[in-house]
Amino acid sequence: MSTKRSHLRFRFTSNQRFNSYLAPFFFLFTILSIILFLALKPSRHSISKPLSTSAAASISISGTGHNLPEVPRFAYFITGTRGDGARLDRLLRSVYHPRNYYLLHLDLEASDSERVVLAKNVGSMKNVMVVGKANLVTSKGPTMIACLLHAVAILLKEWKDWNWFINLSASDYPLMTQDDILHIFSYLPRDLNFLEHTTNIGWKEFQRARPIIIDPGLYHSKKSGVFWAKEKRSMPSSFKLFMGSAWVVLTRSFLEFCVWGWDNLPRTLLMYYTNFLSSPEGYFHTVICNHKDYQNTTVNHDMHYIKWDNPPKQYPVNLTIQHFAEMLESGAPFAHSFSKDDPVLDKIDTEILGRRSEQSGVVFENIDVIRPSMSSKRLEKLVSDLLSTQNFRSRQCK
Repeated sequence: MSTKRSHLRFRFTSNQRFNSYLAPFFFLFTILSIILFLALKPSRHSISKPLSTSAAASISISGTGHNLPEVPRFAYFITGTRGDGARLDRLLRSVYHPRNYYLLHLDLEASDSERVVLAKNVGSMKNVMVVGKANLVTSKGPTMIACLLHAVAILLKEWKDWNWFINLSASDYPLMTQDDILHIFSYLPRDLNFLEHTTNIGWKEFQRARPIIIDPGLYHSKKSGVFWAKEKRSMPSSFKLFMGSAWVVLTRSFLEFCVWGWDNLPRTLLMYYTNFLSSPEGYFHTVICNHKDYQNTTVNHDMHYIKWDNPPKQYPVNLTIQHFAEMLESGAPFAHSFSKDDPVLDKIDTEILGRRSEQSGVVFENIDVIRPSMSSKRLEKLVSDLLSTQNFRSRQCK
């Protein structure tokens, strides 16, 4: 039954008329009091427990708690060559988290069947893609940086909300869970770029910077090594050369600058590095340190544990169980390089990641809940040291 509106007018006494003037003020005061009470009242985190036996404390990022930083998203680019399909699959599952995005690339040396098998194995993961039209990648040639920039362009196009880009190869492996890494990075400024770099290139001036190399992968469809021109070139004078590790953790904004290039610097340096040996060890480093908008965003570390012989050889030491304690002590979230199916990988799986090699690890009940373990303390210590007053600014683009 509908209720009829009353159009009767009420007559007020003088006291009633006075109270009617005050009524709106009392109403407004009441509303403001309620709002203030709700704003000051502490709220509980909504804790949703993942299906895991881990005893670590849960951290909700669903937004119901106060002072909880927004948890970032990583965009991973994982690469391999012929025979690396199973290794890429295992590495993917060791770094998998439904918040992140993953792009897998088996280069042109791998067979189509190997690429198809990999795609089928990860087909149920909606945040994982496999590059179908593979690139030819020459070891130490500029096709490596071309492949890397291609991956960045795909990630920028396909997913709009990631914060950091991380590149890994089939011979890499994590030293802590994604929850640990996401937890620590959630407290970091979103404009920090992690890459090991220096302008003191030493012997690399004569073996990398001055020689002119040609990469046949730019114009041939079969893989072969680079070859050297007879001429040498002088050191650049219009920009300062930087070199470092090929492993990086870079921000989305910086990579947009590199790909879209509203300043001509990224394109100019890309042309320079076309004839540069091991261009991934210098391209991003030189771009970031020669541009005023980004040179103060660098953190001088590649987030990897890598062990070299003394004196260093062409490739780093293959890590084994004897390096296990040293790897963990470093605080780095990743390590390079490992031999295929080395027993230390099983040890990392069971003791650090809490998974068996054939499993993807934690079953995620709620992707907006992260459960950092004690391993996050190692990364926290490393990052704190890197961002300390004595290390941060003094090691930027030097």
